[in-house]
Amino acid sequence: MASEKAEMDALKKECDGLRAQIEAARKAVNDTTMTAAASGVAPVGRVQLKLRKTLKGHLAKIYAMHWSADSRQMVSASQDGKLLVWDTFTGNKLVAVPLKSAWVMSVAFAPSGNLVASGGLDNICTVYNIKATSPKTLRELDAHTGYLSCCRFLSDSEILTASGDTTCVLWDLETGKQKVVYTNHIGDCMSLALSPDMNTFISGACDSLAKLWDLREGNCKQTFSGHTSDINAISFFPSGNAIITGSDDCSCKMYDLRADQEVMDYTDTTLNAGVTSLALSNSGRLIFAGYDDFNCHIWDSLKGEKVGVLSGHDNRVSCTGVPADGMGVCTGSWDSFLKLWN
Repeated sequence: MASEKAEMDALKKECDGLRAQIEAARKAVNDTTMTAAASGVAPVGRVQLKLRKTLKGHLAKIYAMHWSADSRQMVSASQDGKLLVWDTFTGNKLVAVPLKSAWVMSVAFAPSGNLVASGGLDNICTVYNIKATSPKTLRELDAHTGYLSCCRFLSDSEILTASGDTTCVLWDLETGKQKVVYTNHIGDCMSLALSPDMNTFISGACDSLAKLWDLREGNCKQTFSGHTSDINAISFFPSGNAIITGSDDCSCKMYDLRADQEVMDYTDTTLNAGVTSLALSNSGRLIFAGYDDFNCHIWDSLKGEKVGVLSGHDNRVSCTGVPADGMGVCTGSWDSFLKLWN
């Protein structure tokens, strides 16, 4: 027993030593601050977007939305037990997908526009073909032992899921089997995002850590700490060199993958609400972050200043999304409405 304790202490000491080394290495490359580097950049000014449309049709809290690659269609998921596919130009509903389990937490549109996937407290990721005359269940991906918090298609044959069982999984939709299981988090996995080149992805979890993974090798490449509570939302910077996270600790952060550390913190002392969701403009200059205070706040990613607010919902903003063409932003809320702004 004593020898085991001595061994544990020695290992703990070694871990602390390694941690100190990592910190020293990070400090060595931290040659400037984001504020200093961006000081020469012209300010964005006040960002005022107009509410263009309110999409009404859901009868309960909306938990997730995702744009189609064509920047026109969008799918939303509500705990009324429906997925609705919208034509955002007209505001019409194109498809309604009834769900077996109403407790949905996530939804995704395939790049092809043929498939949508959703999942939630049923622990299953269900993939639907929405191009059939009536929506057909294509696959039920059933292996997670915790709720499904996020899913994203790579193609019509592969999908990535994040779960409350702390893992992320890459699935083969042809066989319905798991290809790779990504394990490293020690808290519920809440969100994931694919890199622009589709070779890596990032995940945020309730262990307040963000991790970068290699899709093909299946191992964790980088870990980013700094948040003091659950990370609810995560997104890649359009360049693929940085990531943005949003957390229950009321802050968003930017981490640089090359510097391997936090480079910017987006907080407002008067803003005492958790971040539920986030989306970036196509340039990466604006961060649209949904909060528990019923608003979507707009941040200037370079200056770290709040430059606008989208207010109009009368409950928590649960999801935000910017389409591929970057022509606007959509917010979805527990008030059962989706709003389109630009």
